[in-house]
Amino acid sequence: MKQLIKPVVICLILLFTSTIFAQNKAQQIEQLLAKYNEYGQFNGSALVAENGKVIFKKGFGSANMEWNIPNQPDTKFRLGSISKQFTALLIVKLAEEGKIKLDVPVTTYIQDYPRENGSRITIHNLLTHTSGIPNYTNAPNFLKEKARNPYSPADFVKTFWNLPLEFTPGEKFNYSNSGYFLLGYIIEKITGKTYEQYLQETIFTPLKMVNSGYDHSDVILKNRAAGYEKNGKVIVNASYLDMSIPYAAGSLYSTVEDLYLWDQALYTNKLLSEKSMESLFKPYIKAWGDEFYGYGWSIEDVNNGDKGKLKVIEHGGGINGFNTIISRIPADKNLVVLLNNTGGTVLGEMNDAIRAILYNQPFNQPKKSMALDLLDIYANKGVTGGNEAYKKLKNDPTYAIKE
Repeated sequence: MKQLIKPVVICLILLFTSTIFAQNKAQQIEQLLAKYNEYGQFNGSALVAENGKVIFKKGFGSANMEWNIPNQPDTKFRLGSISKQFTALLIVKLAEEGKIKLDVPVTTYIQDYPRENGSRITIHNLLTHTSGIPNYTNAPNFLKEKARNPYSPADFVKTFWNLPLEFTPGEKFNYSNSGYFLLGYIIEKITGKTYEQYLQETIFTPLKMVNSGYDHSDVILKNRAAGYEKNGKVIVNASYLDMSIPYAAGSLYSTVEDLYLWDQALYTNKLLSEKSMESLFKPYIKAWGDEFYGYGWSIEDVNNGDKGKLKVIEHGGGINGFNTIISRIPADKNLVVLLNNTGGTVLGEMNDAIRAILYNQPFNQPKKSMALDLLDIYANKGVTGGNEAYKKLKNDPTYAIKE
């Protein structure tokens, strides 16, 4: 009997200790994000998982500022380019089923695509942003001339498919929403269903992601966050965007809780075979800085102090009024999801700090934006007053120039 008691006691001690550590990390994360919220740099919802288990989830600030409705873990946010990883999985799913090949030209599936370009661009090029197709969101006057108008996928692809390629397909990486828009259109061509229908039945329904979907401005959607932007320190409603425009490149909405379900499914074979799942996360092409790009995901080895390197698989998103990030560390089944509804902000900085907390590493504390505070002073007190304020603030450790 004594021999049995000792191992049980040890297990209980280890369980208690790990629970205390998790609580401590959760407290640090909450304090960190509360400070970012206080400084006007985070207004949204967050979820953090360690070893596959959620240790923190909470909303900060308002989902609707007119009615003072708070953000919660079940608040729905537009995802922007996080949508691309779902589109990529749908394409790989079709490839696994033998309905599409990734190494064949676009013209194989879109018969009327101009052959001069389409015969040189493969599905793999679209997935990895190596097609050379100009990014439609970078077009001059895009927001004024196209972003507010509804388009069918068939009509919208014609707005960019005749444009000259920026480089030879496969030559290099250049982020292009156009490529992922085309992937959505190809999904419709192959399946005979809308992108939204195929997405719902292939991913969201099987994973019970009941708070995720394709966003439509005219649909009444419970718990949807309003999107805002910042003009200096002034918060304004985000400009209207017709959701047919981001389409398979960025039109989805979700919650931090649903994205946790998504993350967990990626460790299984519920959606894809092991080999197909691995193909999503291969470093196919050098992307930004030290990062590589897979299929709808960026892959990077980051420093973890004296513990060596960590492989981080992540993607961010930005769309009118929203800024998002999902960051995974598969080796430890760690996850960070940050969804913000006041436009662009320093989510990368927050993500780095949370990762440091998870691995007991030092991290930079949040700092106020010097640029935002100086903007008001220069506007109200002129150059002389602004310069005097700058001299004081530049020596204040609670400030940093982030813009």
